[in-house]
Amino acid sequence: MKSQWMLLLAFVFALVIAVFAVINVEPVEVNFFFGHTSTPLILVILFSTLFGGLTVGALGLVRVYVLQRKVKQYEKQLAGFNVDGHTDYEEVIVEDKKEAATEQEDLSK
Repeated sequence: MKSQWMLLLAFVFALVIAVFAVINVEPVEVNFFFGHTSTPLILVILFSTLFGGLTVGALGLVRVYVLQRKVKQYEKQLAGFNVDGHTDYEEVIVEDKKEAATEQEDLSK
């Protein structure tokens, strides 16, 4: 459901940008580091929007890649805890709860 809303918002945003670009068709001067040129404002708006979207998408893909690597690393680490159907991490959790209860009793005295 969330992805459908995101897709709908993306279409609305694209429509607003397209309408805004079509309204602004007069030529403008664009200055580069090495020179300048005159081009219709519609092209400047569309290419700027496209470049911004590609940049955000690329950064999002990098973040997803990093998170996937972390998940794989944690899954390997978690698999190392499982021996003969018994999980050492469950024992650690139980021990931590016992220690916390002991500390709580000491504090309440």
